[in-house]
Amino acid sequence: AIAFLALGRRGEKGEKVELARAESRELFRSFVNASGEILAERYADVGSSVMGRVVELPVTEGEEVKEGDLLARIDPIQARSELQAAEAAIQAIAAEAKSATEQVVAARADLELAEAGARESSLNLQRLETLFQENLVPASELDVARALAESGNARVNSARAAVARSESTGEAAKRRVLQARAQADRARDILEKTSIEAPISGVVSRLQVRQGEMVVIGIQNQPGTVLMTVSDLSELNAEVKVAEADVLRVAVEQEAAVTLEALPDKMFRGRVTEVGASALPQLTAGAAAREFRVEIRLLDPVPGIRPGLTCDAEILVGEQENVVVVPLQSVVIRTQKDGSESRGVFTVTGGVARFTPVETGMIGGLDIEVQGIDETTEVIVGPYQILRGLEDGDPVSSR
Repeated sequence: AIAFLALGRRGEKGEKVELARAESRELFRSFVNASGEILAERYADVGSSVMGRVVELPVTEGEEVKEGDLLARIDPIQARSELQAAEAAIQAIAAEAKSATEQVVAARADLELAEAGARESSLNLQRLETLFQENLVPASELDVARALAESGNARVNSARAAVARSESTGEAAKRRVLQARAQADRARDILEKTSIEAPISGVVSRLQVRQGEMVVIGIQNQPGTVLMTVSDLSELNAEVKVAEADVLRVAVEQEAAVTLEALPDKMFRGRVTEVGASALPQLTAGAAAREFRVEIRLLDPVPGIRPGLTCDAEILVGEQENVVVVPLQSVVIRTQKDGSESRGVFTVTGGVARFTPVETGMIGGLDIEVQGIDETTEVIVGPYQILRGLEDGDPVSSR
């Protein structure tokens, strides 16, 4: 009698809990949800390689352009003046190089003349030495011949030095010509870059300057002016940010469904093409959660699409057939008698909560795959305050 009375009072004190039945799913899918924006697969931020004022802007935002079309023109007066000065310098230095070449020819002719005179003086000296040995000429005449031979050799050496000097001058002139031509090429390149052309075919998706504004080039840590963005809208991507808790389940080639805020009633098919290898920079220092960039290629055409539209993506990260699922909130972790932790669910037997260990699998929405219970098993799903502290053998009653 005392035992029945105790059990009766225990049942009266049991907490009221909510129950849900485990379900069998023929096809159970797991998704990762993320948000982001629409971007073109190929786009180019068009800047300027020269500094100056925009004097011509023949395109408007939203206009289609082809590769090589004129997008903008920077004031070319200064660049054209530098090119004209460089071309004039080329002509002046080329004239100097021509004169240096002529000096080389003249110096080589003087060298040949000096060598001929030296040979003549040397032969005359040899003849006089022979005659002097036969006492046919005086010694004074022999001395004069020797002096003339030495003078001829000196003139040869001087002529050779002159040839070397003229050749060095000619070589220096040729190099100055090359330098002047390089400066002219640089000035010509700067002049050509005052006409900014489309790097790819596409649509001017963003126009950030107006005619008459000044543009600057990037210097060290200072970014240059971005004139506009040209986007190829033939291939579009949804760039979304996936939380670090879900990114390990996302892989390339997984299917996805993308919806646009501008077209909430339509869904577009997609496929994951890239998963970021590192986390995105945190906007605030106190942010704890990290996010990773994921690229999704849109497979369906989107009418009137514009880069920058916000979107939501649902990525299919896994699917299983013929599995038993329970509400995700019903799975709890409890410490066993041996000190180990076990994952399981609570069932109700005779007004008492019983902890049943299960093996969990894929998570899909608010459900989770489990093994270890039947599809007809009722499990405790709440309230959370009660389920958090519930232990095996505690009295409960269903609502």
